[in-house]
Amino acid sequence: MPKAELQRRSLLAGLAALPLAGCATVMPGASRGLTVATFNIWHDAGGRWPARLVLLASALRAVGADVIALQEVLEDRRKDLPNQADTIARQLGYPHVHFVAVEPEGAPKRYGNAILTRLPVIAVARHKLAPLADSRTAIRVRVQSAAGPVDIVATHLAWQPEAGAMRAEQLADLIAWLPTDGVPLIVLGDFNAPLDDPGLSAMGPPRFVSALPPGAAATTLNPARGHQPRVIDHIFVEPAAFAVTEARVIGDQPVGGEYPSDHFGVMARLMRR
Repeated sequence: MPKAELQRRSLLAGLAALPLAGCATVMPGASRGLTVATFNIWHDAGGRWPARLVLLASALRAVGADVIALQEVLEDRRKDLPNQADTIARQLGYPHVHFVAVEPEGAPKRYGNAILTRLPVIAVARHKLAPLADSRTAIRVRVQSAAGPVDIVATHLAWQPEAGAMRAEQLADLIAWLPTDGVPLIVLGDFNAPLDDPGLSAMGPPRFVSALPPGAAATTLNPARGHQPRVIDHIFVEPAAFAVTEARVIGDQPVGGEYPSDHFGVMARLMRR
């Protein structure tokens, strides 16, 4: 084979391998930042969904999150209500939406959790949490960030104040369900309990820390909608994998007397270690 032809084929083979190498390694200078947010959107409560949708989209757009977790997402064909996560994703221009509900696909009404992302999606898994009688779910989306794969998990735990033991059971089931391949993990959602609730002990150090530390916010429940102030919406990260550079409540200001939800959202900017 002529030398020039051999060099040409070697060059083509090297170029063909570049996309695979880019997926497998972190390129020099790649951003190691990741922004996430969680918001309990309060399904279609109060008949004010169109107005609240505008406010939810505005609050989330201002954050510019790479990944968004949503709770109390409703899809109700009987009311001609499309999946609310799909609607929010279209408003914000997110290409990937993944939803989980206890009801089967095709059911006239489905209610659950969702993850929206503009990052490439590697894998998706859905799970019904024990005890099944409480109808709680979790969804995991593995995304490809600039610094490598990350597992994002969204969930919504038992709401009763006395349900600490049930929340502990739900979290134990969730953690047992997660992969053990070392991919960094972020768990977001409405945990229906403050950080000092014994039912959330599995989300404490050394494996996890709250991106929003104790005292950083007065409440994530909206007092204007009849709630006692408590911080029950959380973003838990693995401190071995992430440093928190910013965390705060979002969607906590009314517009024309209307709020996005009966909860406030939480956002966090993270830096991969």
